[in-house]
Amino acid sequence: FRKEIKTVADLKGLKMRFFGLGGRVMQKLGVATQLLAGGDIYPALERGTIDATEYSMPAIDLDLGFYQIAKHYYFPGWHQQSTLLELLINRKKWAALSKTQKAQFRVACGDNVREGFAEGEALQVKALTTLKSKGVKIHRWSPEILAAFKKAWDEVAREDSAADATFAKVWKSYATFRKDYRIWKDIGYLK
Repeated sequence: FRKEIKTVADLKGLKMRFFGLGGRVMQKLGVATQLLAGGDIYPALERGTIDATEYSMPAIDLDLGFYQIAKHYYFPGWHQQSTLLELLINRKKWAALSKTQKAQFRVACGDNVREGFAEGEALQVKALTTLKSKGVKIHRWSPEILAAFKKAWDEVAREDSAADATFAKVWKSYATFRKDYRIWKDIGYLK
């Protein structure tokens, strides 16, 4: 973000690179969102075409140089609590593969996820330290703003659930998992 966001009202009128469900949440809070390719974000920040961006994790954002213009970085990433990697293969092509080839794909994908999780998480500490040294202020979203995000998120989920049975099924499954997982999350880790 080019400027500090202290209240929900500070979001109104902001121009931001954001997309998907999270982008719709931001729109409900008065943000003008747009989708830009990764390579177009820095020039858009530089020219003032956008005031803020959502893109990736700190290590990636650092590499892209956003910190040179946008000096306020907000956490948590309320709209994307995890990153999933996927490989899509045509069903007929998959069926034509041998058991060995399918196993090779599974092993390679599993290793990619494990390495990405282990390395990706570890890289963020150094990236945040570097960003701070370059004058970036690291912020936590206020409880008021997080509550506004949740309210708007729930509204988007209700709208899409009413309009699309598949979305409703997936959303219900996701919400149930999050509720059930909270039991482990609350007792399984130090706070």
